[in-house]
Amino acid sequence: MYILTVTEMNTYLRELLDAEPVLSDVWVEGEISNFKRHTSGHCYFSLKEGDAVLNAVMWKSYALRLGDLPRNGDAVLAHGRVSFYEVGGKLQLYVDTLRAAGVGFLHAQFEELKQRLNTEGLFDLSRKRALPLLPRRVGIVTSGKGAALQDMLTVLARRCPLVEVLISPCLVQGEQAPGSIVAALHTLYATDVDLIIVARGGGSLEDLWAFNAEEVARTIFASSIPVITGIGHETDTTIADYVADLRAPTPSAAAELAVPEQAELRLSLAALRQQLNTAFAINIDTRRRELAAAHDRLRHYNPAIRLPHARQQVDDLLRRAEAQLQYGLTLRQTQLQGLQAQLSALSPQATLERGYAVVRQATNGTVVTQSTQVGSGETLVITLRSGKLVADVVELQAEESA
Repeated sequence: MYILTVTEMNTYLRELLDAEPVLSDVWVEGEISNFKRHTSGHCYFSLKEGDAVLNAVMWKSYALRLGDLPRNGDAVLAHGRVSFYEVGGKLQLYVDTLRAAGVGFLHAQFEELKQRLNTEGLFDLSRKRALPLLPRRVGIVTSGKGAALQDMLTVLARRCPLVEVLISPCLVQGEQAPGSIVAALHTLYATDVDLIIVARGGGSLEDLWAFNAEEVARTIFASSIPVITGIGHETDTTIADYVADLRAPTPSAAAELAVPEQAELRLSLAALRQQLNTAFAINIDTRRRELAAAHDRLRHYNPAIRLPHARQQVDDLLRRAEAQLQYGLTLRQTQLQGLQAQLSALSPQATLERGYAVVRQATNGTVVTQSTQVGSGETLVITLRSGKLVADVVELQAEESA
């Protein structure tokens, strides 16, 4: 058994309620009762449903966002957290958002689905695709009888009359509208359109509610073709707008964004043509300069131009070779003449010319330089400047001492 003081009990109850995740983010629908605005700006009231009553408080910072304050008897949808006020011992709803009951409930559904789909990544900017620059065929999902369709067709015809338009009509309001929109989208997915516009004219939140359907959002997300939405007026935003690749504020604006203005295209083409001509002229001029430079290099290496110079070099080399050869020949001739002179001076014939003779033994041709080389009666051959003599040795005389 636990024995708690009142303070401990109240603290325990507060901590218990604060730890409950469901009660920290909850919507409560009920009727306003005992509404009072304190001089501090805080608002105190009750939410009733039959005999059930829930105390509520809205701090000044949140109350200032309301604009018109609610009155007793108003059916509202309140968002906030439930906690226990320890001092007064009261269970209270601390309200941060207060809306009228019908519309407020739709807003709650809208926020819940928006948060869930955003968490799944259906709104990621990274997956949004760029629109084609010049679509050949545009598909439109909208009511076949609404003024929005005629407005879009007028804009498309004015801006780009060459584009082909495929209309996939559908319901845009009521319980059957979400399924009709999904079917119309799938019809276009089976064609070769380049872009799809999902649109309808303005209306209340309830009128536009079909475009907040989860099945419509997931069908747009699954599209392999870029999708533009133009739903309601500029201030209206639906779940389909968040999923689409591009949101336009109105159907006419969606048509404006879908195709380019033909006058702008003409200007763009003219600018591109001018850029092309300029680039072509620059390229031609560059190629001409490169060709001239290549021609100059080719002339420098042209054999017909280089050959005369080479021939002149060859002639110069030949003249130098001939001169060198002649010089060498003259030098050799001079050296030869010197050697010949030396040889003539040392030649036995020259000695003979001066009256000397060469005596050889007849038997073996040995030159006789001493009388002791021969014997008496030996035959000798004597070579003169002109002719020879054959003689027999009659007498030998020894060399006289000096």
